[in-house]
Parts: sequence; C-alpha cells; structure tokens
Amino acid sequence: MKHLYILALISSISYGQIPAGYYNTATGSGYTLKTQLSNIIDNHNDQGYNAIDGFMSSYDLDNYYETGSNTILDIYSENPTSNDPYTFTPGNDECGNYSQEGDCYNKEHVIPQSVFSSNTPMQSDAHQLLPTDGRVNGFRGNYPFGRVNDNNLASQSGISNPTQNGSKLGANLNSGYSAGYSGTVFEPIDEFKGDIARIYFYFITRYENQVSNWGSFAMFDGSSDQVLQTTFLSILLEWHSNDSVSQKEIDRNNNIYYNHQNNRNPFVDHPEYASMIWNPVTDTEAPTAATNLIASNPTSNSIDLSWTAGTDNIAVTSYDVYVDGTNTVSTSNTSITVTGLAANTEFCFTVFAKDAAQNTAPSSNESCETTDQGASSTNEIFISEYVEGSSNNKALEIANFTGNSINLSSYTIARDVNSNGAYGAALQLTGTLATGNVHVISRGNASAATVALADQISSGDAMSFNGDDPVGLFKNGVLIDIFGNFGGTNNFANATYRRKQTVINPTTVFDLTGEWVTSTIDDISDLGSHSTPLEINDFDENSFSFFPNPVKSNQIFFKFTSELKVEIYDITGKLIINTLLKDRTTKSLDVSTLNSGLYVVKMSNNFGVQVKKLIRQ
Repeated sequence: MKHLYILALISSISYGQIPAGYYNTATGSGYTLKTQLSNIIDNHNDQGYNAIDGFMSSYDLDNYYETGSNTILDIYSENPTSNDPYTFTPGNDECGNYSQEGDCYNKEHVIPQSVFSSNTPMQSDAHQLLPTDGRVNGFRGNYPFGRVNDNNLASQSGISNPTQNGSKLGANLNSGYSAGYSGTVFEPIDEFKGDIARIYFYFITRYENQVSNWGSFAMFDGSSDQVLQTTFLSILLEWHSNDSVSQKEIDRNNNIYYNHQNNRNPFVDHPEYASMIWNPVTDTEAPTAATNLIASNPTSNSIDLSWTAGTDNIAVTSYDVYVDGTNTVSTSNTSITVTGLAANTEFCFTVFAKDAAQNTAPSSNESCETTDQGASSTNEIFISEYVEGSSNNKALEIANFTGNSINLSSYTIARDVNSNGAYGAALQLTGTLATGNVHVISRGNASAATVALADQISSGDAMSFNGDDPVGLFKNGVLIDIFGNFGGTNNFANATYRRKQTVINPTTVFDLTGEWVTSTIDDISDLGSHSTPLEINDFDENSFSFFPNPVKSNQIFFKFTSELKVEIYDITGKLIINTLLKDRTTKSLDVSTLNSGLYVVKMSNNFGVQVKKLIRQ
C-alpha cells in the first residue's frame, strides 16, 4: 500500500447535525435563493395530522427552562426567568374542552388553517404546529402576529390580557418598523418571537408555489415571492434578528427531520438566509478566521476536527477543510470527521470560513494529528518476486501480509503461454503460509542456490515461463494477481523483478513501472524474504520520533531510547536512506540528498515499527 493518501474524504454526519450537502444547491440570493430552498424542502413525508400528537409528546418537552420536567413546552405559558404559572403533562393534558388558562394544551397552527383551507400537507406540517395552551390559542384566534399597542389592548372574557406569561392581544403599534397596519394583532413574549418569525419564513418558502392561490390573510400580500405584506415582513425580520436561534429550535428541527417528516427549516439552520432573500445586499466583507482548530480522536483511517466559528457581517455559511494544503471537503458545521486517510500517517489540517458571497476568511491555525497504526494486514497474498534467470533458473515468490496464516490449498499458479490469451496447466500450491512470510516455488533444475531457498519444487508448465509468458496467481480458480499482460504484449528480459515495498495488495492489472523494481539476471539476493514499510507492530509511541516535519533544512532529528533503524523511501518505494542510529538521546540525520516532495520514513527497534510521512520542502 502506498503511503500517499487518497483524498476520498467525506463529512461524517451524526444524528443532530445538518446532513452533508443538504443545502448545496442553495447558491443564489433574493427570491432565487428562496426558490432554491423551496426545492430542497419540498415534498416532505407528510405523516398526517393525528401523528403530531405523538411527536409533541416525545419531542416538545421542556428540557430547556425546567430541565427534566417532562412537561410540554408551551410558548404561551412558559416563563423563561421563573416558575411557569402552570404546566401540562404530555398526552394527559391534551384538549378536550377548556374555559380558562391552564386547562389543557392543543395543537396551534402558527399560520391559521383558514389561510390554506385546512388542506394537507400544510395542516399536518410539524414545522408550523406547536403545542399551546388551549385558551390562549383560542384568544389568539386567526389574528396575525405583530407589535401590540399596550394602550389599546383587546378585552375578552375568561382570560387576562396580557396572559399569565405576558403574551398579549391588541391593536398593532402603528409606528417604527410596525407602521402600516392598525388592525388587531397577537404578540408573544420576546423569548419566542424569533421562533414565530422563522416558522413563517419556512412556511412561505416551503409552499411558495401555492401561497398566492390562497384566500386573503392580513400578513400576506398575495404574491409568491415576497409573500409577507411589508409591515409584517419588517416585524418578522426584526424578531428574527433580535431573538436568535435557540437550542430548542435546533433540536426540534432535527427531530422533525430525523424522526418525523424528513425536511428541515432552513432559517433555523442558516438564519442568514432571511436577509439574503428579503433584504439582499452586495457582500464584499470576508469572515474572520476560524480559531482553535483541534485535530483529535484518530483512528486508523479518520481524524476528528473541531474549531471555533468565524464571524461575518452577514453570516458564515461554510468551512473549507484543507488536508496538507489541499481542499478536500466543505461543511456548514464547526466539526467534521475526515475519513479515507492512510494508517499511521501524520496529517495537518487548516480551515477557511466562507460566507454566502464566497468571501473567504484567512486560514485558521494549523493542527496536525497522526492516524492510528491500524491492522498490519493486506487483503490477500500476492506475487512478490519473479525470477527469470539463466536457462532453467526460474522461481516465483508469494508473500503473505494478511495478518493470518493462509492454507495454500485454495491457490494455484499458471502461465499464459506465449501471451496467447489462454492459461496452461495450473500448479497447485502446497503447505501453509504464515503471515509475514513468503512461499518460494522453484524449478527443480534451477541453480542450487535457488533450489535451496524453495518451499516447493516444480518443473511443470506453470514454472516454464519465459519473457513472453505472463504468470497468474489464482484463488479457487479466480485470478487475483498477475505478473505480465494477459494476452498482451510481453517481452521481459532475463532478469529478477521484485514487488516494490509500498505495494502490499494483489492486482489483476499489471503495472511494471509502478509496482516492480528490475534487478540483474540471476539476482536472488532477496529471494525467500519480503518486507514492506507497513509491517507495523505494536509500539510505544514515545519510544521514537523525529522532527521537524515538514523539513526545510538539511537535517531531521530523531528521539529514541534504543538503537533505531531508519529507512527513508520515495513514493515509488525506492529505498533512499538506510541507516542505524545508535545514540540513545537525540541524533540528527542528513537529508540534503532528498529533493522536495513526499517521502516515507520507517523507524524500527525492539519496541516495534512505526511509519510516518515526511514532507521535504
């Protein structure tokens, strides 16, 4: 296996996060963005009106103001700063009849049912249904939301105004951002005004294609783009700005998506979308840099990243994650799990915050982490050496780095005679091949030195190969590895061919230049053994290390507690430096001969073996 990593990196999405790529098509601004969002959240899985009862009993609980109370969170009775005037038990206190506050709770349509004629899926859309006190819900009726003039409150028997938690009904305050409407409005307490605004933004976005066909409603202007009459648009934008997204809203949004109807409220996930749609401006200001980037929790192929969000004049919408200077993945979250990484390799990460206008912040700090060593195994045995020597001096070497002993009774070798596209008689391999060992097959009339290294002797068809005969390794009759081009052009010189040490898995696609090193005729100096930089054993990570990395000077320094063997390979698997360090403190190694690029450093002593990536600058 090469020590270069493949940039197949994905965001690991766990429950409670925005699904990766969910808003990828939300790239515009103004009403174009609104339509893009409508297309994303359209066609949700309508669960029906009755299903909302169970949803509220499970997920609309007050775990935010009275933690663990197991009572319904009702925006019309919740007192955020002290005890609630009354509480509701899920299911048990659902209306029924009511005459005063505190009798029961029911399901309020934040956008009145009369607006959309009680049609589905609007009627059962969980994003716009909230559990609320039945009497207060009736008090609110079908009135629009707005700013109430405290000097002109409405009077109604059987209920106080303001209500027990401070919600109120009265004439709209016709001044400031509320100017332009003088009818009766309902005003919730400040704690939940942003919630109401974001529900309206969701609703008129989700149902963009239908809203202009519905009956008149004071808050709507009859269009499908702005939708909200200017007075109410100003009120809701102000509420949205002043009351930021709460954890309650985030959790409810996630529960609706993951546990109920499988769509999201974009204005909870991305509050900046509201101003981008209804108050678009040209944005040229870049966000500030993300900070406190931490790489942690490495596995053999993944590393967790987390950071502190950057800030922006409008909003940060995404983060580009760079791995060793290459942009590999983006996310809208402030954490991600980067996967697809090579084992036992150090990776360095940076993050760049971006806003919706694609303004990019300066880089975050760099944070580096090394993946775990993982299992020192391959997925199958493979041909590790091909000896085509003088006369009958022929041998094959099969290597096992699977981590398990392999019974060779399932394996055969055969040659494609003269590259004619047909395999000849197969040779059954014999014995058991221990992990980390090789199995050598030699002709019986090969040189005495070659025969002496053999585990199996055969002069049959499979071992009669010449320079134009590809040789395949088969498992249960299926080709798993090959030296040469089956049925293709082959004209190998009499030589020894060894598999590069960075190759540890078989392949049915022959790559002489990429995977094999050519040696002289009759060279059997390595026959009978094979090694790879990824032969990793358990080790004490404090037993040895090197620094700096990347290296700009001509020296790297090693720390170790016992004699250390150091091998440095280039990315083709060629051994460049091979030395033994005997001092037990810190010893330097001259790397002036290394050109700029990526190398693999293999360190081994009696504590084990460790492989790390080295960048030469």
